[in-house]
Amino acid sequence: MSIVTRKTISLFALIMLITVAIDNIRNLPTMALFGSSLIFFFVVLAITFLIPAALVSAELSSSWPEESGIYPWVRLAFGESWGFLAIWLQWINTMVWYPTILSFIAATATYLFMPSLAQNKIYLVSMILVIFWLLTWLNLKGVQFSARFASWCAVFGMLIPMTLVIILGIVWIATNHPLQIQFSMVSLLPHDLHEGSWISLTAIMTAFLGMELAAVHVNDVKNPQKTFPKALFISVIIILITSIAGALAIAAVIPAKQISLVDGIIQEFDILFGAFGLHWILPFMVVMIIIGCLGGMINWIISPAKGLLQAAQHGFLPKFFRQENQYGVASNLLVTQAVLVTLICSAFLLVPSVNGSYWLLTDLSTELYMIMYVLMFIAAFFLKIKHPNRPHAFTVPGGKTGYWITCFLGLLGSLITLVVGFFPPDTIDVGGRLHYEIVFSVGIIVMIAPVIFFYRYKR
Repeated sequence: MSIVTRKTISLFALIMLITVAIDNIRNLPTMALFGSSLIFFFVVLAITFLIPAALVSAELSSSWPEESGIYPWVRLAFGESWGFLAIWLQWINTMVWYPTILSFIAATATYLFMPSLAQNKIYLVSMILVIFWLLTWLNLKGVQFSARFASWCAVFGMLIPMTLVIILGIVWIATNHPLQIQFSMVSLLPHDLHEGSWISLTAIMTAFLGMELAAVHVNDVKNPQKTFPKALFISVIIILITSIAGALAIAAVIPAKQISLVDGIIQEFDILFGAFGLHWILPFMVVMIIIGCLGGMINWIISPAKGLLQAAQHGFLPKFFRQENQYGVASNLLVTQAVLVTLICSAFLLVPSVNGSYWLLTDLSTELYMIMYVLMFIAAFFLKIKHPNRPHAFTVPGGKTGYWITCFLGLLGSLITLVVGFFPPDTIDVGGRLHYEIVFSVGIIVMIAPVIFFYRYKR
């Protein structure tokens, strides 16, 4: 990671780091469920969450460069207990997130031999467990890939396929193929406050999670006050254009009720390649996406565990979880992580459809992450009050007024997403709203409850 430690990150490199951390082709089918109105919600959430999360976390990172991250930020504002809750939420949400990205990989792979397996819950659960335990084993053996390699894997599996689906979607529209959505002003703007349209906030917010992780690089660029806002602006534009255009390409081709959340992107390629006589490219596209996802997963398995290890070293976790193997890896923590993912995969058996299971896990992961963001934005308020003259390399534009407004917008976006997260889309079979809300609420309680045990342990 010499590109990071030498404090010589270029503008282009910073743009790529931010973009790759957020942009993901896997999210396109979920966002496509909401048709052309997703443009409105993308713009709203960029203003009320994506940009505020980046700006606030960037100032916090530059203010406390020696201990950057959600745990020290919340700990400095409210004490160790709240700091542990924040880092726990950041870690536990990834336990719920892993099955979704792994189910995407497993479903995508079926197009190499039997596409019908993409809707088979037994196959998906089996492949999720095999892939995750294999990646965990590789990490336990100390197999490490450089940050540069992991980033290029993500670009390889995201940028090329996403660009191709956008181009083919435009060609589909230009050649007068049948469209499944309308692009009139009425369809672009939500004309009422019906909860069904606002549920799309959850799907879109999922695509924006993790911006605070990219902000740690604010101290690694020259002239951060100018370079970071410029990189942020360009990255947000790239993310918005690729996500909106990619999701609309899927929504225009596939009817909403036929979009599969776990393999919708390959569904799209299958239809588009077939329409334009390019079906021979599909296997290559499948391999590209799988390699890109696996490359990203290698680092994602061990990185959140390192954050939790920070809190463990302050006495919140037993020594068992702090134990490292001969490769310097927190082995017991990684194995525990794999066991939790194994248990969480049972969600695929609690909801009637694969789409319903996928939405449940995606929604649950987003909800847990949103609680963490609420803590982060509130902590940012208090840290500015407690340390008004703290030196920092980057400042949110607009001085203190700009800072307060930015924190308020981020908090507002997080709270709205928390509320709408309890309502599933009508287009997905989740076994009934009451069933979904019970499973969803129990899931949140179960994911957060261990914090109480660790509080008692520390005392």
